[in-house]
Amino acid sequence: MKIAIYSRVSTLKQDTENQLVQLREFAAKQGWEVVREYVDYESGAKAERAEFQQMFTDASKRRFDLVLFWALDRLSREGVLETLQHLNRLTSYGVGFRSYTEQFFDSCGIFKEAVIAIMATLAKQERVKRSERTKAGLDRVRAAGKRLGRPTAINGQRLAEISRLRSQGLSLRAVGRQLGISDRSVRRITAA
Repeated sequence: MKIAIYSRVSTLKQDTENQLVQLREFAAKQGWEVVREYVDYESGAKAERAEFQQMFTDASKRRFDLVLFWALDRLSREGVLETLQHLNRLTSYGVGFRSYTEQFFDSCGIFKEAVIAIMATLAKQERVKRSERTKAGLDRVRAAGKRLGRPTAINGQRLAEISRLRSQGLSLRAVGRQLGISDRSVRRITAA
């Protein structure tokens, strides 16, 4: 089996060699051929990592059959939902994944379906929590008396402009074009 190794540390001051030595030895014991090693020296909290993105580009071209990483947090620290999306993306390319230190994170093992189901459940819970946090934040801001949305002064100015143009016989669409807004926005402002 052809595999890729992914290794990551957060800063240039840190060293990936400990991870790489263990991953190479493990791959050799399995009889796997390591075709490429991808190494990033930056936070796993974002997906815009050069080697991480190159790994997905190569995975989409099926240059390897499996990605081996030391631990899931070395692959991504973006959160459950994003991490699951990365794993699903690999799977959609026909590429498996395996964590060296967390043997249950193995897309080729007997627990594959259970792992995916658990990850999907956790991802759903994270989406719900994010939504609840967003709603709570909006409620707090509203309770503090802050008005959300577009400022009414702008809409008030727009309403005067819209009224003037409409009195000249222009359609809603023509008014919108004249003001650089959509006819839907014209309708919304005049309805308020």
